[in-house]
Amino acid sequence: MRRARRGIRMTTPKGDARPSTHGAGSARRAGAGRDAVLALGLLGTGIAGLAAFVRAAGADGIRIPIAPVAAAAVLVLGVLLAKWGCAPVRRRSRPMPPARYAAAPAEPPEVGADAFDHAGVDADGFEHAVAALCVRDGCTSVEVVGGAGDLGADVLATTADGRRVVLQCKHYAEDNRVGSQDLQRFGGTCYAVHEADVAVVVTTSSFTAPAAEYADTCGIARVDGEALAAWTEQRAPAPWESAGGAPATAPSDAAGGAGP
Repeated sequence: MRRARRGIRMTTPKGDARPSTHGAGSARRAGAGRDAVLALGLLGTGIAGLAAFVRAAGADGIRIPIAPVAAAAVLVLGVLLAKWGCAPVRRRSRPMPPARYAAAPAEPPEVGADAFDHAGVDADGFEHAVAALCVRDGCTSVEVVGGAGDLGADVLATTADGRRVVLQCKHYAEDNRVGSQDLQRFGGTCYAVHEADVAVVVTTSSFTAPAAEYADTCGIARVDGEALAAWTEQRAPAPWESAGGAPATAPSDAAGGAGP
């Protein structure tokens, strides 16, 4: 994945790259030089062979008319060289491999004092928005790592005081609450695998009561939709700044309700 501005490492290509003909022109010039050297070598070999043949024939007492033989040899060599020079380039050189282009880094979303519409983006966009919040609030080495095989981590960051923050992002509809199984899967990897100092689950919806209880027991900070809006608008501190690691969850959800 590539690093975008202010420490966020992005992986999404942006824009279409245009191929460059500089490499192809250099290859053609190099091929022409090799052809000239090969042609001179072939001509020299033919002349040397003809001279050796004439000397051997003279040693045996055989008289050979040198002029006609030399003319015939030069003619044959000229025809061969002409055919070689006119041969298509594809017969005399290997095709150049297609150029590889580095994908342009994607720009992180701007997060200002006004609330960002977290519900209006897709899951990938939500991860990048959360990463942008981490950068805004002083984190460094911020990476978006969500995807297949992420083992529960979607965003990694380091706070100003050196703590490692591991965030999981749940881009859910309001009626789709984060359940205890989601928290249990994250709790099994955030500390043991990702070595989190601070583990956070951020969602656009809310948490069920069992999920909230599990998170509080394991010390996982919770950021629901209302708390996320407050964090985005800077009405609430970042989840890793909460006193004593208290969950950043709206009071109504902290009370909890029955749920799976």
